[in-house]
Amino acid sequence: MADTATYIDDFADFIRSAPSSYHAAAEAARRLGAAGFRALDETEAWPSEAGRYHVIRDGAIVAWVQPEGATALTPFRILGAHTDSPGFKLKPHPTTGSNGWLQAGVEVYGGPLLNSWLDRELELAGRLVTRDGEHHLVRTGPLLRIPQLAIHLDRDANNGLTLDRQRHTAPVFGTGTAGQADLVALLAERAGLGTGSAAGAEVAGYDILTADTNPPARFGLDDQLFAAGRMDNLSSVHAGLLALLAVADAPAEGHISVLAAFDHEELGSESRSGASGPFLAEVLARIGAALGGSLDDRARALAGSWCLSSDAGHSVHPNYPERHDPANLPVAGRGPLLKINANQRYATDAAGAALWSRACAQAGVRYQEFVSNNTVPCGSTIGPLTATRLGIRTVDVGAPLLSMHSARELAHVDDLVALSAAIEAFFAPAA
Repeated sequence: MADTATYIDDFADFIRSAPSSYHAAAEAARRLGAAGFRALDETEAWPSEAGRYHVIRDGAIVAWVQPEGATALTPFRILGAHTDSPGFKLKPHPTTGSNGWLQAGVEVYGGPLLNSWLDRELELAGRLVTRDGEHHLVRTGPLLRIPQLAIHLDRDANNGLTLDRQRHTAPVFGTGTAGQADLVALLAERAGLGTGSAAGAEVAGYDILTADTNPPARFGLDDQLFAAGRMDNLSSVHAGLLALLAVADAPAEGHISVLAAFDHEELGSESRSGASGPFLAEVLARIGAALGGSLDDRARALAGSWCLSSDAGHSVHPNYPERHDPANLPVAGRGPLLKINANQRYATDAAGAALWSRACAQAGVRYQEFVSNNTVPCGSTIGPLTATRLGIRTVDVGAPLLSMHSARELAHVDDLVALSAAIEAFFAPAA
């Protein structure tokens, strides 16, 4: 594993390249391609020979290293993550306005901390689909801002800020009237589809979201801290990607290493590219079929497989320690999390805990348990979904953060590096 400074610089580059799930999948594919991974098309037959492969479905990507000697009975070691983050998504007829201000019509995506998106320079990023069915990635750079009401006009703002999701979250991007601007045409121009209304007319559909444009930054005592947008869950996508690339040249025998980065986790994962959808199941089935496997072979391979569901978790908050379990207080800088929940909101069980312990010991990193305070509802991840859909033994892990679901989240650099090191050990366990 690279030294901390190199790793964090590379992570910052990855975040800058991935303002949307579609950009994240494309950047992962670019890096994989540079390392000799072959891009596959879902509509074509897939090869059976050993090699490195990846396939994209919308804003999701699955990549794997198939070693020499793999058969239809060879189990999988899967790192599961997700490419999307909470924020705002552009509505149809998005160019609106009020009282001389041009505004964008947006819909809340997932569960963002709404107040964290105020007074930030935002960009629009995602994909356009033209009338010929072609997909085009696009990002605008700084364009939008959701302005907060001045304290002089709301003297009680510091006593409890309440934002109406429809009336108070529409960002401004200029002055004028709606007829004087066209956000779709602007996006089409930025995607290189031409100029003006003619370019906008070529756009038949779009999936466009907001992203914070403030660049990632190291700061604090000895540069221990790292702040950026979308660390939930690009921290796991990047960690898994680097771990897979690290083992690609000398893959461990006895299993097929897989990175599965899904979309739409923040919405519940129920989509064709989400963890509740068929994407991973189909990829694993096609790998087995290409290796000549039967239905029985597939069941046997999955029974011997493991999945690490890696999603961001919560570090103890120094200003709100009462919100955490008093006996389990994960501290930033003391290692990635093993996430546990009695009600299977996380998929970790005793066998999974032992697997994670071995991986961390092999990597030479510490880890910490996370369990929710009984009075605070526990979130969930793709882990229980993967375990339920495929029957694969699954364990939930992740990097501890502060300000999860904020437009800009906070982590300790050592935890980010340690997470990738532990995933690499999971992909290449000691004999």
